[in-house]
Amino acid sequence: MVAQVSDRIYETQTQAIARQLLGATRESRSFFAQMRDQMRWDDKLLGWTMENPGLRVQLFRFIDCLPSLRSKAEIARHLQEYLTDASVELPSALKGLLNFANADSMPGQVAATTVSTAVEALAHKYISGESTKQVLKTLERLRKEKMGFTVDLLGEAVITEAEAQSYLDRYLDLMTQLTEASKNWATVPAIDLADGQPLPKVQVSVKLTAFYSQFDPLDAQGSQERVSERIRVLLRRAKELGTAVHFDMEQYAYKDLTLTILKQILLEDEFRDRSDVGMTLQAYLRDSERDLQDLIAWAKQRGTPLTIRLVKGAYWDQETIKAAQKDWDQPVYNEKSATDANFETLTRLLLENYEHLYAAIGSHNVRTQAHAIAIAKALKIPARRIEFQTLYGMGDKLAKAIVDQGYRVRVYCPYGDLIPGMSYLIRRLLENTANSSFLRQDLEERPIEELLAAPQSSESKSAILNQNFVNVADTDYADRESRDQLQQALQTVRQQLGKTYLPYIDGQFVETDDKLPSVNPSQFSEVVGQIGMISIDQAEQAIAAAKAAFPAWQKTPAAQRSAMLRKAADLLTQRRNDLIAWMVLETGKPVREADGEVSEAIDFCNYYADEMERLDLGDRYDLPGETNHYRYHAKGIVVVISPWNFPLAIPLGMTVAALVTGNCALLKPAETSSVIAAKLAEVLIDAGFPRGVFQFVPGDGSTVGAHLVKHRDTHMIVFTGSQAVGCQIYAEAAVLQPGQRHLKRVVAEMGGKNAIIVDESADLDQAIQGVVHSAFGYSGQKCSACSRVIVLESIYETFLNRLIEATRSLNIGAAELPSTQIGPVIDGESQSRIQSYIEQGRTEAEIALEMPVPDSGYFVSPVIFADVSPDAKIAQEEIFGPVLAVIKAKTFEESLTIANGTPYGLTGGLYSRTPSHIQQAQAEFEVGNLYINRGITGAIVARQPFGGFKLSGVGSKAGGRDYLLQFLEPRVVTENVQRQGFAPIEGAD
Repeated sequence: MVAQVSDRIYETQTQAIARQLLGATRESRSFFAQMRDQMRWDDKLLGWTMENPGLRVQLFRFIDCLPSLRSKAEIARHLQEYLTDASVELPSALKGLLNFANADSMPGQVAATTVSTAVEALAHKYISGESTKQVLKTLERLRKEKMGFTVDLLGEAVITEAEAQSYLDRYLDLMTQLTEASKNWATVPAIDLADGQPLPKVQVSVKLTAFYSQFDPLDAQGSQERVSERIRVLLRRAKELGTAVHFDMEQYAYKDLTLTILKQILLEDEFRDRSDVGMTLQAYLRDSERDLQDLIAWAKQRGTPLTIRLVKGAYWDQETIKAAQKDWDQPVYNEKSATDANFETLTRLLLENYEHLYAAIGSHNVRTQAHAIAIAKALKIPARRIEFQTLYGMGDKLAKAIVDQGYRVRVYCPYGDLIPGMSYLIRRLLENTANSSFLRQDLEERPIEELLAAPQSSESKSAILNQNFVNVADTDYADRESRDQLQQALQTVRQQLGKTYLPYIDGQFVETDDKLPSVNPSQFSEVVGQIGMISIDQAEQAIAAAKAAFPAWQKTPAAQRSAMLRKAADLLTQRRNDLIAWMVLETGKPVREADGEVSEAIDFCNYYADEMERLDLGDRYDLPGETNHYRYHAKGIVVVISPWNFPLAIPLGMTVAALVTGNCALLKPAETSSVIAAKLAEVLIDAGFPRGVFQFVPGDGSTVGAHLVKHRDTHMIVFTGSQAVGCQIYAEAAVLQPGQRHLKRVVAEMGGKNAIIVDESADLDQAIQGVVHSAFGYSGQKCSACSRVIVLESIYETFLNRLIEATRSLNIGAAELPSTQIGPVIDGESQSRIQSYIEQGRTEAEIALEMPVPDSGYFVSPVIFADVSPDAKIAQEEIFGPVLAVIKAKTFEESLTIANGTPYGLTGGLYSRTPSHIQQAQAEFEVGNLYINRGITGAIVARQPFGGFKLSGVGSKAGGRDYLLQFLEPRVVTENVQRQGFAPIEGAD
């Protein structure tokens, strides 16, 4: 039983030890100030970034980009573009360096060489070696200084299975080489022995996500199976070699699954008695104390201690941004002081349980390490059960001071090429130059009392964006309860398959002569439901009911109409998992895609409710003696013709836009997604829309749909679908029918032939993942999907090869399987049409990838065509399937010309870290939605209003501030308020 020690005693000892450590680590500040102008360029750059936030951002962006630049001229040009940004205040030395007119000139070459050399020197401060020879030299030097090590292999993001296998193979080779070298190392008692027992001389640190390219918490079981087998191979070889293995922690989304996998493996008989392994906890996570409590209980059950490396955490910016964008609670503490306080709480909890878990305290904060030493001394913790860790190149003097105190120190040593190591370097630079960094505060000579004060903080959990409209959050499938709820919904919905869904006309469900079966495209023998298809006569009844309901509905207060939309949003929220399940089963949409669609549907309801209340206020332009009121009125009857590829969000968005503006809406869904449309109709009916105001009218598009479009009482048609049908509707709606007293408005979104440009400066990890998701997400069946990727020739082969392997690594299968990234296409007709385009493509270009697919459903292999001509049919026509044309361009200007060389203008993307290319694309890329350095699908209501131009459509952007205006007639009422020469005076008594 660990004896309890008072907080006061711990704090007293912490202060005393911290002052000792601080005294041993501080340099002469006056000397530092005198030598600043004589420092090397790498030190100067680091110093300048601490003083200039604008320079810090732009310089780090340049450093991030630098490894992709292939010549001194490119480096010079990018350096000038980044550092002459308006946000940057340049030190005089940098101004002089950048004062060149031509990147190819001698001054430009000098600038490129100077800065490249400085960045390389910076990298070598934090990366322990680029080769085995270099890293061994570093490790041997550390051992002479009585410090142990753990080696982390830097590498590109693992986005292919070939890369995942390579990651394992490289670690097996690294462990073998290090172990062989260690045979010649003399024993250093401070790090090789503890309590009379030998410790492994070699330790490596690995990341679980790198063992499987499709690691995903949604597919927890599949990810666990694939990762676990590779971990077992690693641990078996490590045991043969006598090497210790430590498992790093990564982004928050992977945390729970990482812990689950490790705890299960390390309870297996083969590994249960291994004490030469460890795992990591991050103190900046709000739930880290709970995780540590769970690990303590688990370790007691296991019976053999292992090491817990306690760190602050390396992804704070990324976690904060992701939470804000996803409208999730922040998993990390907002304030550094809160993280520091939690670190001390975890340190005490960990050390007070030293009998069950070994502790590795990773920090460069003098107080943090002193606090751990104080507890270790008070509890008389044996040497084997605690060590202290620092990162290579950071806290070197602190590490030496701790060694001098008689404690074991281990240095975390990243090793590998500088290019894939650049992201690691950026994280280190961010940490070193942050205002809250202890190293920076110490360098600034903050008062000792301030530096060593006990951390205290209280803060909220929310990630709040400064915005008027707050989007609903997607489901976080890293949460096990969310995954379980989804699986339960799939089971529940399966029990309801095969039912009949009837049209809803004039406030009641009506029988029909014709029924249409809707099948599961993943398993076309499975009938999802039967849909009652209305006749022309029933279409007439629906029009008549809408016409009768319109006068009262348009007079219904906007606030009341908006309240019904918010009620619908609440119902969608309650039924989220069931709606996901229906989409998965009826349209073959993978789970995460379906979840995002429910979020979008909810956002449409809430956003359009807000917008209608704003518009209802109208505008006043009053003058003395005259009032002018600008206000809006509903149009009348709106026919909504919706697509199958977004079977919930698009029809609901179009329908509620019509309803909230005071119009009556007739929803005619695509035949292949009518069951989901029926579920949507249930939501709107339950939300309280009156009879005749909303009607659900499934029917044949060529007969019933055409009749509704041409009908004289139709005021507006809102359509999303193919260009051919959209143009036909546009033409037919323009014809004035007998007795028609208005011109119909058509809003039509008609697809795209969307391109992503990838230039030489792009982050290829990011670009490949973005292109793969944009091209093959939902089997390419999105109007916003990427069907062309235009790549600059200098990186073409590298990009293409990784693109092929990344796509080959995707899982193809039934949409309901959590492992599935590529499901079926919607039906046999689509399958045949896509296959015909693939056959056409074989005559135009080279097939770089084609994969086997299941034969139980309407599956089409993802296909990549290489060396495609910009004028080829597969590069010009919308295919609406998983077919990607890869096109080579000589220059960035040519890539823009190719991108703009189709009749469409919907979405486009650019992966680039060249500021001038980004600016040029913003000005010249002819698309309605341009996405830079991210995928081109997944527009979010209010943030990215969606819609294009050219032959991609006509009308305002869905989810934007002017969308509802299309459903309204503006009117101006002007009144002369003078009477016999006098008029009311505003503000008069």
